[in-house]
Amino acid sequence: MDRGRNLMKVEVNNQAAPTETEVQKLAEPSEVTEKQKKRLMIIAGLVILVLVTLVVLATIYLVDEANQQRTEQIRDVFIIFLALQSLVIGIAMVVLIVQLSSLINLLQNEIRPIIDSTNETVNTLKGTAKFVSDNLAEPVIKINQFAAMLKSIFKPSKK
Repeated sequence: MDRGRNLMKVEVNNQAAPTETEVQKLAEPSEVTEKQKKRLMIIAGLVILVLVTLVVLATIYLVDEANQQRTEQIRDVFIIFLALQSLVIGIAMVVLIVQLSSLINLLQNEIRPIIDSTNETVNTLKGTAKFVSDNLAEPVIKINQFAAMLKSIFKPSKK
């Protein structure tokens, strides 16, 4: 057992403080993350630029009178898509309202009785504490006062 402790002490003592190069290696990951953040920001900016360019070119293409029929078809598809999206949002709102009414019901019928019961328990504890204070603690304090008075009367003071 002592041999194991000695081996552990030797292993701990053999560990040297990190050298300056090791400290620099530990500091490098933060620099790498900064480089990665800059690279990510550049890529995001390029993607946004390409998307804006595509939207502008598509708008120019669709505004041309020669492509009027294609523009009307794309418009109709988007109108149908927006109608379906509105339908999905309406269903989600109905589900949300049902969940909200369920939550209100839970609060009124289950949480309120728990709060009322807790208030009743707290009031009972207040009454118990007052009873113990009046009938136990106060008489003990008065007896101790009387004993201290008797002790001071019968014990001569040293001056």
